[in-house]
Amino acid sequence: MKPQYRIRNWSEYNAGLKARGSLTFWIEESVLGQWVVEELSGKPGASVLYSDLAIQTMATVK
Repeated sequence: MKPQYRIRNWSEYNAGLKARGSLTFWIEESVLGQWVVEELSGKPGASVLYSDLAIQTMATVK
């Protein structure tokens, strides 16, 4: 059975949870210009189209 621990410092615990999900990475300005495809579908509520470069970058990060 997994041991259970009593949390005594909730502010520190919450800060740890926030930091655990944090991921920071830098993208060059030249890549940001190519991130989203500028073509519009013409339909309201349509999804954003991402470039192949954006998809490859996020697959690498995953």
